[in-house]
Parts: sequence; structure tokens; C-alpha cells
Amino acid sequence: MRTMEHFRNRRSVRSFTKDDVPEEVIAEALEAGNLAPSAGNLQARDFVVVRDHEKKRVLADAAHSQQFLADAPVVIVCCANQERIAGYGPRGRELYCIQDVAAAVENMLLYLADAGYGACWVGTFNERKVSDLLRLPMHVRPLALLPVGRPAAEGRSPSRMGIDSLVHFEEW
Repeated sequence: MRTMEHFRNRRSVRSFTKDDVPEEVIAEALEAGNLAPSAGNLQARDFVVVRDHEKKRVLADAAHSQQFLADAPVVIVCCANQERIAGYGPRGRELYCIQDVAAAVENMLLYLADAGYGACWVGTFNERKVSDLLRLPMHVRPLALLPVGRPAAEGRSPSRMGIDSLVHFEEW
């Protein structure tokens, strides 16, 4: 029987050790991301893996000086590919590719936590600065930054609203 511990153990990690993250771990995290569902199975998401210290520093600056991005051994930039989803029209470009990226990010976060690594879903950043830094094509939009590394300390479990406050049956 599966337990919910796999999900309860995931934390947003913002402090990392100096230990490197092996290529195999990043490759498996990316594979986990790509195994997420996507609209029409078009997989309208792309990933840029950043290890270069100077680029991570610029990413941290673009993310309103969130220094932990520069301190992480790896940052995965998760992007929506609006060209790949174009067949779905405006709804595809404005929603489906965002959902595709979100599903991939969650899969990666769960994989990394299970593998003993920490990560944090960072969504506040200047998209233009990130796009320019990484030379993203015009049809590719960065949506999330995932700093990845070994946690420097054990994270705490944030409180959650009771499920009864969030679930409605049949109608609101």
C-alpha cells in the first residue's frame, strides 16, 4: 500500500551544501518531468540546465536578488514552448503549455525529494532578463526556476489548510 509520505517529505529548499549534483540525478529529474501529462501529448515544455556560476548569479538577480539561486549547484529553467502547442490556438499558448510545465515541475520536485535532493519552485523573476541570458527563442517562455542541490539543513513542514476547507462536492 502506498503512503502519502512521498508527498509529505517534499520541502522547498533554499539552502544548499556545496556538493555537486550528479548528471544522472539531473537526467532522471528531467525524465520525471517529461513523464508528466501534457495537452495532446505535445510536451510543450523545454528545460535549460544551468551550472555556470555567473549565469546562476544573473538568474538570482533576475529573481529579485534571491541569492539561493546563485548558491545552488544547478538551476533548471522550466519553459513553455508556445510553438509546440500552437495547434490548440490561444488557449494552448495561454494555458495548456503553462499546465504542461507545472505538471513537469511537480514531477521533478517529487523525484528530487525522493532522491535526497532539495529544490524550490521559484516563479517570481524577470522573464525578459532570463530569456535574454539564456538566449531563448521568442516562442519559448521561462515559467519556473528550480535550484537543485543537497539540502544544507532539514526543512520544516509548512502548515496546510484542512482538506475540508478546499474540497466541494457537486457545487460550491
